Amino acid sequence: MLLYDLSHTSHSRARTGVQRVALELRSALANRNQAFQEITHDPHAKTWRFLRAWEKRGLDAPPKAAKRRGAYWPLLAQARGHIERALTHPQTANEIPATAKGFFTPEIFTVRTGRNLPELFRHIECPKAALFHDAISLRLPHLTPASAVGRFPSYMAELSRFDGIMTISEDSKNSLLGYWDWAGWKERPEVIVLPLGLDHLPAARRRTSTLPLQSQSKESLPTILCVGSLEGRKNHLTLINACERLWSAGEKFRLQMIGTLQRDTGRQALERLRALQAQGRPIKYDGWLNDAALETAFADCAFTVYPSLLEGFGLPVWESLLHGKPCICSSTGATGETAAGGGCLATDTRTETPLATAIAQLLHDQSQRDTLAAQAIARKPPLWADCAEQLTTWMEQLPQRNH
Repeated sequence: MLLYDLSHTSHSRARTGVQRVALELRSALANRNQAFQEITHDPHAKTWRFLRAWEKRGLDAPPKAAKRRGAYWPLLAQARGHIERALTHPQTANEIPATAKGFFTPEIFTVRTGRNLPELFRHIECPKAALFHDAISLRLPHLTPASAVGRFPSYMAELSRFDGIMTISEDSKNSLLGYWDWAGWKERPEVIVLPLGLDHLPAARRRTSTLPLQSQSKESLPTILCVGSLEGRKNHLTLINACERLWSAGEKFRLQMIGTLQRDTGRQALERLRALQAQGRPIKYDGWLNDAALETAFADCAFTVYPSLLEGFGLPVWESLLHGKPCICSSTGATGETAAGGGCLATDTRTETPLATAIAQLLHDQSQRDTLAAQAIARKPPLWADCAEQLTTWMEQLPQRNH
């Protein structure tokens, strides 16, 4: 039996990229009849345990806009934990079988969870693996919430104590190994790349080899779509300024932006957006949208722009490709890895000039848009079933290190 850690995801209704990965991989494991049990660290009972019914219901609930990303424990659950601790004095992991076949965490675990991993590791005799998403907090600290930056060095040290690490891209793998090299840590776990599945996306589920080109809705202005949370590293401010440069030069198009606001680092972009709206520029910000509204936005756009400076994976690029829409994105890092397969116009997204040039190029070149759209439609998305199979096969042969 595989122990599957969902300490954070099982107590939050937010569905960030990390949490969607955790849930989709969970579903893929269940579909292949993999024996596994979801577990959590209960901070109130101070023990590791299996998820309870109310926690599993939360995992299966449909996604919705959430004001907070942190873990939420109902008062009744908190009280139950304290009572159990007072009456039964549970040990650190007495509910978890020591004979488990493996432990895997797909989350960026918190300080509290990380602090309690060593006790669990001493209790179970099996391979322990984690999924590493990215090192953005360390590579772009000025564009990351201070709490995440402060936590990350400890998190990277905790990862080194696992038996194996799976990363979501070559760029993430290189970031992890590069940090460990810099820190001088010679003893390290095995690190491999795990291609994430994409078949949970509506566009991927309906893909066929004969999917027609999706045409933009008949509106007076072509719409350029940008999907991604409004935060500093996503580089929306540069995109907005690049578009303003084009509007000032007489270009005619509409910019639509979709994504939740990260207030610590996204406020400057939002303020600039509001100022341009007040001047009458054709720019729209929708915040979070459900899947149906997002599908409509993709169908109605001419192409997409994803100006992010750094990604662990870059899901919005793949979302654009799955809808048969060309995407302008960075030529480096994880998005550069995706762009190399076709359907993208890769450029330097760090400054306004090359980004504005790429946007103008696609606005005026229908032939290039059609070529890129055809390339996008030809892309075959990776499957979660393959992801789950690779995970379990790898963990079965992963040797345990001396902890």
